[in-house]
Amino acid sequence: MRPVLPTGLVTWGVVAIARRLTTDTTPQVADALVEGGVHAFEITLNEPVVGALRAIESVAARGSGLDIGAGTVLSIEAARLAVDAGATFIVMPHTDPELVAWAAQRGIPTLPGAFTPSEILAAWRAGAAAVKLFPASVAGPAFVRECLGPFPEIPLVPSGGVTVQSAGDFIRAGAVAVGVGSWLIGDAAPAGVTARARQIVGAVAEARAAISR
Repeated sequence: MRPVLPTGLVTWGVVAIARRLTTDTTPQVADALVEGGVHAFEITLNEPVVGALRAIESVAARGSGLDIGAGTVLSIEAARLAVDAGATFIVMPHTDPELVAWAAQRGIPTLPGAFTPSEILAAWRAGAAAVKLFPASVAGPAFVRECLGPFPEIPLVPSGGVTVQSAGDFIRAGAVAVGVGSWLIGDAAPAGVTARARQIVGAVAEARAAISR
């Protein structure tokens, strides 16, 4: 049975992506995201991985109302460590069918990265909950629209270079959500994170409303 996408991601349509946050800073950013309406938070496993795992633990232990994911997961062992730390979904920059299948067998939703129709289909067939279109700024919204022609059942989450200016275009093209990193997190100051979170959530909501009209 295919794992389902996290509720916070599906409902609000935004995944916040943070790299190299400290364990002191991460909880503050998490609170700022929730205040701004973002309810899915991907913390990437960049070196040192131990620090990233502690950051995941620091947010997961708070019960902050966020779906906590681990990003830049490159191996099954890294996925296992992330889940043990409290991650409830796994994100990759690439398509690794073995890793996706490992997670699917354990009910863990994954968003493997893909940039071609072949990679998108391979990720989906392996058991992905959705496919991360990466880098989205290179592919563009038109790629999402065209891919959903042959693959209407595959949820796409564009990530990489997405901003408030482009998020709505991706949603109108058919994306189920967008992953937003440096534009949203910025310097990790809570007030700025909250303000930008409100902007991006508003852009997604506006685009979804336009589709339903």
